[in-house]
Parts: sequence; C-alpha cells; structure tokens
Amino acid sequence: MKLFLIVLVSVILSTVIGTAGGLLIRKIPHKFNDLILGGASGIMLGAAILGLIGPAAALPGRWSLVLVVLGTAAGAALISIMDRLTPHLHKLAGIDGEAHPAGNKAVSRVLLFVSAIAIHKFPEGLAAGVSFGTENAGDILMVAGGISLQNIPEAMVIASPLLSIGVSPKRTIAISLGIGLVSALGTVAGRVLVFWFAGLLPFILAFAGGTMLYVISDEMIPETHSHGYEKQATFALIAGFLLILVFQKMLAA
Repeated sequence: MKLFLIVLVSVILSTVIGTAGGLLIRKIPHKFNDLILGGASGIMLGAAILGLIGPAAALPGRWSLVLVVLGTAAGAALISIMDRLTPHLHKLAGIDGEAHPAGNKAVSRVLLFVSAIAIHKFPEGLAAGVSFGTENAGDILMVAGGISLQNIPEAMVIASPLLSIGVSPKRTIAISLGIGLVSALGTVAGRVLVFWFAGLLPFILAFAGGTMLYVISDEMIPETHSHGYEKQATFALIAGFLLILVFQKMLAA
C-alpha cells in the first residue's frame, strides 16, 4: 500500500511541478522543448519495454506470448481510435492559429483542451497501476518513474498554450491538478484490473505498454522532429532509454 501511495502521489505531483515550471519559463524555445521531450520519449520507451512488455513476455503460461502480442496491439489500437475522436492538443491550444479567442469560444476551446489532455493522461496512469501486476518493486518504480519524469516536460509545454488562450496562472495550476487527478484515477483503475483479472496479466501489462508505445511514436517523436533539431532529439531519446536501463540494473542489484 505504501508503494502504491508513492506512485499515486508522484503521478499527480509531476504534472503540477511541470506546470509550475511552464508558468515560470512561459516561452519555451523549440530546441529546449525538443531535447526535453526527446529524453522523455526515451524514458517512456524504456519503461514500456523493460517495465511492462518485457515482464509480460517473461510470465509463464502456454498462451502468455500470444496474450502479449494481442495486448500490445490492442493497447495501440485503442489509443489510435481515441486519437481520431479527440482533436490534437496543439490544434486545440491555438499554436497553429490565431491565439486571441474571446467570449464563449474561448471557454469552449479551453474545455476541449482540458478534455483532450485528460483523455491522453488516463492511459499513462493506467500503465503505472498495471505495473503492480509484475510484483517487482523495480519494475513498478521504473514505470511510475518514467511516466512521472515524462509528465514534467509535457506539463511545461502545456502551460504556455493555456496561458495564450486566456487562462489565468491560478486556473492553469488548478487545471494541472485536475489532469494529475485523472492520471491518478488511471493508476487506481490499472491496479484494480490487475487484482480482479490476474489470469489476463500478460495481456493487461502488454496493453498498457502498447498505449505508451503509440503515444511515443505518434505524438512525442514527431513533435521533437518538426523544428530542425532531429539529431539532438534522437540522442536525447537514446539517453533517456539508457537512463531507464541503468535505473533497472541499479534496482536489480
């Protein structure tokens, strides 16, 4: 229970810390943004493979590998469907267009923006909760740590668009806390899934890993490769992945 509470708090606080950083910096240079998101992508990649999909594939059982393949594909497919139904965050934030809305239009855009963020955050929290199915404190901390570290730069990038569409700093922090709570709900849901459906553990672990792989490939990497800093972002991704690898070895020692 103590470890679960630590994971729960870290998932919430990381989003709030990132938002606070975004409020202080306000205008984040593309190069810095791409380096940070590149590193976060590597961290998420390491957590998905080494902390979820790898342990799922190592579980005993005649059909475990089949369940892992199906789970990974199902997780990616679900996020893809959600992505089609939910407008992309950068469009809702007004980054690509005029950033001076007024009246009810501004309120609608903010509500859509918050909804889109929340939808994307729930699967990440789910992955943190599902990681408890490995029954390995190292894997749990690796996945939760990877998600929490990724939450910080992502929240920093989110803060500026919120301010640009007229949201006050206090309300931006409140929205950030709400998004953190959505991640926490996902964590609780993941923990419940593992408890009640232990027989499907390979599928559940791989499903969570698949959702993370999709977000990395479809959202994070393309964003880091769209401003002319592809090489730097690529090496940042590799560094993030190696950080998780070292972290795993240290916990296993």
